[in-house]
Amino acid sequence: MINRRTFNRAAGLGTGAAALALAGGLQTGAKAATARNEAGATPTPTVPAVTPGTHTSFARLKQVRAGVLDVGYAEDGPRHGPVVICLHGWPYDIHSYVDVAPLLAAQGYRVIVPFLRGHGTTRFLSSRTFRNAQQSAIALDIIALMDALKIDKALLAGFDWGSRTADIIAALWPERVKGLVSVSGYLVTNVEAQKKPLPPKAEYAWWYQYYFATERGRLAMEDKTDRHDLCRLVWDTVSPTWHFDDATFERTAAAFENPDYAAIVIHNYRWRLGLADGERRYDRYEKLLATRPVIEVPTITIDADRDPFIAPGNGASYRDRFTGPYAHRTLAGIGHDVPQEAPTAFAQAVVDVDHF
Repeated sequence: MINRRTFNRAAGLGTGAAALALAGGLQTGAKAATARNEAGATPTPTVPAVTPGTHTSFARLKQVRAGVLDVGYAEDGPRHGPVVICLHGWPYDIHSYVDVAPLLAAQGYRVIVPFLRGHGTTRFLSSRTFRNAQQSAIALDIIALMDALKIDKALLAGFDWGSRTADIIAALWPERVKGLVSVSGYLVTNVEAQKKPLPPKAEYAWWYQYYFATERGRLAMEDKTDRHDLCRLVWDTVSPTWHFDDATFERTAAAFENPDYAAIVIHNYRWRLGLADGERRYDRYEKLLATRPVIEVPTITIDADRDPFIAPGNGASYRDRFTGPYAHRTLAGIGHDVPQEAPTAFAQAVVDVDHF
């Protein structure tokens, strides 16, 4: 566990509908919640169903200086409600949560949805800051955001890069996390392990990771048309059952026009493969993450059965990494962008883990 009072100094950062199946039935945390309900405690609210794509914009868009960034974020819900921070992935942005945020706000939550570094209106404060996208740097961005907004503790929910970021915070700073919803389970990157080949089908799904390791891939990310078309192709292939329209994609594609987008995306994928260096100030965190630390906070993990990156075994491959109250869910007919494809199920998972 990292001491939150010293991490900024050490890092040099300032302060500042889908079918739902419970794999293996309700597990430890859900059983405890059920027992409390049977004992007369307040029952867990049911999130009303919403059709994906019902909302196209957020109630409020804001900016705040946090760490090395000026962070752009959406906010919804009551100012003093319990906080949920929703974290997007690649190639996505805050609009992955455009239906989730009002669902949670209606349940009394204060919902914060930040653009990750290199996306949307989030900007580096200094042109001299290295455009680093290693996993611990992104996690520390969210800690800095929480500090800037004076949020001591929050529910964290994410997919793709967002799951990885939320997992890391839950593992290293559990005192900041009330509960966790993590699509695809435990996504903490071990760079050494990444050097080992995967089964061919899994490698095939990761084609763009290897493309970005080349100069051709870098140039494609820097070219507006190539970047747009490549990201659209990824959306089409990793969410094969989601029939989104052009306008839905274009709302998110606007976030790709960030001046640091190409640099952040390329560094992220090259760093994961051991092809790009990180920064020494993050070494202490990466060494801890390389040990695959367990996550003790209440957690619900979600697998989407049409997501090409989901490992077989219904969460079995990462079950031992979650040692606190826990449940696993599989969403039938859903692809990679779970919160946008299945907003009701995702929001319900957040509400449920808050009642573990």
